[in-house]
Parts: sequence; C-alpha cells; structure tokens
Amino acid sequence: MSNPRSDEADSAAALSATLPNEWWRKAIPSLEWLRNYQGKWLRADIAAGVTLAAYLLPAALADASLAGLPVEAGLYACLFSGLVFWIFCSSRQTAITVTSAISLLIGSSLGAIANGDASRFAVLASSTALLAAAIAFVAWLFRAGAIVKFISETVMTGFKAGVALQLISTQLPKFCGFKGAHGNFWERMDHFIRHIGLTNLPSVAIGLAALALLILGKRFLPNRPVALFVVVGSILAASWMDLGSYGIKMLGEVPRGVPLPTLPAVSWNEVSDLFPLALACFLLGAVESAAIGRMFAQKHGYRLDSNQELLGLAAANLAAGLGKGFPVSGGMSQSLVNESAGARTPLSGLISAILVLFVAMFFSDTLRNLPQPVLAAIVLLAVAGLFKVAELRRLWRNHRGEFIVAIMALAGVLWAGLLKGVLIGAVISLVRLIRRVSTPHVAFLGRIPGTRRYSDLLRHATNEVIPGVLAFRVEAPIVYFNIEHVAETVLGRVDAETPRPRVVICDLSTSPNIDMAGAHLFLNLHAELKKRGVTLRIVEARSKVRDILRLEGVEEQLGRIDRFTTLADAIENHPAIAEDGAGEVESGLVAQNP
Repeated sequence: MSNPRSDEADSAAALSATLPNEWWRKAIPSLEWLRNYQGKWLRADIAAGVTLAAYLLPAALADASLAGLPVEAGLYACLFSGLVFWIFCSSRQTAITVTSAISLLIGSSLGAIANGDASRFAVLASSTALLAAAIAFVAWLFRAGAIVKFISETVMTGFKAGVALQLISTQLPKFCGFKGAHGNFWERMDHFIRHIGLTNLPSVAIGLAALALLILGKRFLPNRPVALFVVVGSILAASWMDLGSYGIKMLGEVPRGVPLPTLPAVSWNEVSDLFPLALACFLLGAVESAAIGRMFAQKHGYRLDSNQELLGLAAANLAAGLGKGFPVSGGMSQSLVNESAGARTPLSGLISAILVLFVAMFFSDTLRNLPQPVLAAIVLLAVAGLFKVAELRRLWRNHRGEFIVAIMALAGVLWAGLLKGVLIGAVISLVRLIRRVSTPHVAFLGRIPGTRRYSDLLRHATNEVIPGVLAFRVEAPIVYFNIEHVAETVLGRVDAETPRPRVVICDLSTSPNIDMAGAHLFLNLHAELKKRGVTLRIVEARSKVRDILRLEGVEEQLGRIDRFTTLADAIENHPAIAEDGAGEVESGLVAQNP
C-alpha cells in the first residue's frame, strides 16, 4: 500500500522539476524546434541562409553609411545579432539586421551628443544598442509585447513615408558625388538644391547604372541577391577602370577581422542623453519585428509569441552593442528574402551570420573600392518599399480621418526628425485610442421586425421602436474615463424623447468589464431618471459584471440582475409596458439571443 505522504512528496518534486523546464522551453523556443528538427529542412535552411547573407552584406554596408558610422559597423551588427537572435525568437522566418529607419535615426540623433568626434560616435551607437537591449529585456520581463499594438498601422504608414523622404534627402548628395548637409529634411533638401551645380557626372552615371540593374533585377529576378552582384560588379569596375580618378568617391578601407565583445565606455550623463534615442529604436524595432512575425505566422500557420520577440530583440541588440555594432531589428525586405528562399526554421539566420563572419574575417579588404553612388542606389531602391503611395491613396478614399493621422506622422518626421517623429507617432496612437475608449458608441435599440432580437436603430431604420421604452447598450467596457460620456448620451436621449419613455433598459451584453465608477454610473443614472419619473433596468450582464454591480449595491436599487432575463423579456414583462400592451410580441415568434 502506498504512502500518501510519499506520493505527495514525489508529486511536489516532479512539479518543481517540471516548472524550470517549462520556463526554459518558453524562454528559449529553439530548444523545442531543434528537438523536432527534420533532416529534409536542412537543405532549404542552408539555401535560405546563403541567399540572406548575399542580401544582407550590401544592405549592411549601406545602412552603416546611412547611420554615419564606419561600414564595418553594419557587418558587425548583422554578424553578432545573427549569432544569437535565432536562439530566442519565436518567428521562423524573421531576419535580424540593421534597418534603414533605425540607421537614419542613429545618424540624425547622435551628432550633437558626439560633438563631431567620429570615434565617440561609434561608441555612442554601440551604447544605444545596449540600452535598447535593456529596454527590450525589461519589456519582456513584464510581458509588454502588446505595447507595440499601441502604434497603429496608420501611424506606421505615415512614419515610413516620412522616413523614405528623409532617406532620399541623405542619399541624393552621395548619388550626385558631393557632400551632403546635416539637419532635418528641409535643410538637407535646401543644401542639395543650392549645391546641385557641384554634381559629378561620372558619379551620377554609375549610380544610375546601378539603380537600373537593381530595378531590373527586382522586376525579373525577384528575391535573388541582385544587389550582391551589383556590388561585386561595381568593385571590379572601380578596380579595373580606376573610377576614383574620375572624382567618384569610394567606400574606403574596411578593417579585416572581428572585434572582441567589449562594453563601450560611456558616462552616466551620456546614458541619460541616449535613453530617448534607445527607446525610439526599441519602439521601431519592436513594431517592425512584431509586424513581420505576425505576417509569416499567419501565412505558415503557426503561433507567434510577440512577447518572445522582445527577448530575441534584447539578445540581438546586446550582442550588436558588445560587438561594436548599432541597434538592430527585424528587417522587412531581408525577412521576405529569407522566407521566399525557403527558410523553414530560424537556423537560416545562423547560417547567414556564419557567412557574414567569413566575409569579415577574410574578404573585407575587397570592399574598399565599392563606389559610394552604388551604395546610395541600394538605399534609394529600398525607399520604394517604405513609401506606400497606394496605401495613402486608399486611406484618402476610404478613411479620411486615418489619412490625416498618417500625414501628421509623416509631417512629424519631416519637421521634428525621426526621434521625435517616433514619439509623435506613439502619442498620436495613444491619443486616438484614448479618444475611442473614452467616447464609446452608445447604441439605442429597436426590435428587428419579426423577431425578438434588438439592434442599433441608427444603422437599421426599419427596426421597430417600442413605445414607452428606451433600450440602449454601450459597445465597450464601462469604466471611469467613459462614464460621463455614457451618462450624458443616455440622459440627453431621454430628455429629447417626446413623449418621455417610461422605462430605460441597459443591455450589458456588449460590456465585458465594468469598474467601481461604472457601477456608480448606474446608481447616478437611476437617481437622475427617477427625478424624471423613469425606471431604470439592467439585463444581460456577464458574471463578473454582475458581481461588481451587486458589490456596489446596484442590485438593491434597481432590482435583481440575473443571467436568465433577456432584453426582450424585460420589455415584454415590465409592468409599465404590459399595461399598455405595447410589449406584446406577435404570435409565432421564436426567442433568439440578441
């Protein structure tokens, strides 16, 4: 016969052993998919990794230049982040990389802090990556993955359009062969227009040739490493034809090898100055990575853990910062290349990082003859994916309010810069959210002809109005910041009715939550309606809502609130209505849930 205490001890020991294992499996998804990895996936992951590396290399160089950093910083960021991101991410196809938006954010924000010191600029960029990693880690600890949803798709559309224009303003001078200016979009474009006479025609020629090849490659060879062939071809042409003698600026020396991971030396004052920038980089990275992950999860039928992506971002930015890189995030175009090349698991990202390591160790010196107009052409082509003209047109045609929000986000980027533009976008999203939840739709209900169901009179003019009854529902939770709107709407409708209704009935089926202030709303409504000789009833409340209403004494004042009485029942059986016979339902009608 078994000992109950022994069995309990064994169960407790088994549970204590299971909990850490469960935690590790959730924190490190790679433990799960590696255990179930199928050999037939390896070929696809290797092919995708090679294709991704071919695409990452020129993009990393271009984005580092865009950030105002030595080009090797882009290689280091992609390399170190790629070596760790695959371990922690839940998306199977997302590629971690430097991105144009974050690169431009870094380049436009660090100048004042670095005071023109190029070496200090690089240290501050690495520190920003470490700060972004810390923010992402804290966000993961507090399961804040849902915060990325506060920045709406509309705001991101406008923000990316603004980023595209900013990118154009930084790359046009390089494309034309003369030095650009710092400042916002308008200052850069003013400088470009005033110095257009300094254009170097050979620079424009090689830039246009590269741009034409990239466009043709995108059109006829989609998802192929065309940019890599353009980079290699331009390096060979520059070496054989001595393009530098024609005034075309080259990339310059790229150090061979890989730095040892180290902590950048920064003061606490500098950390304080860098925090807003790191927060903006985190927001951009989190929003972009979550959007990419959701897209692939829906397409391939698996579940994305948006909170887990924050841990992946934290690990990737930690590695990039220690490796003398700068902030990274999921890249849309790179991820699409990875997915379309056949990636089955995040292993393709590791393979890509290993190939980038190989280039950095043995072939980096061959990059010194890369013409800068070619890099500018690569960035300019990427702009096409950021400026979604069709989406802006759709918003203008169908959703004017959303279009205005997008334009506000775009204007925020152009006038205030990327850093403040991100924050403006976040504030716009939050303000719109607060406005919506603070002024929920209060639907006044009428009976659908031939049924016992009730729906919004505003949307369905054929619904039957029940004499002496004003039925309504609030299509949102009823909480402290929207109770004034609800009260004003209901009392305003009661006072406007002629004759005044004898009973007001609130259908709570569309209000999943209510707080203490929401419960007091009904006590106050009851008092105000009683002064007008009107009765208030509540029906269809959910269990948790009923609990709050009873706890706050609403049931004592208004009568029993249960789960059995429907809106139709309350209307038909209310004494004030039954006396008039107005609530009778035609014979043969079948009860249906509202």
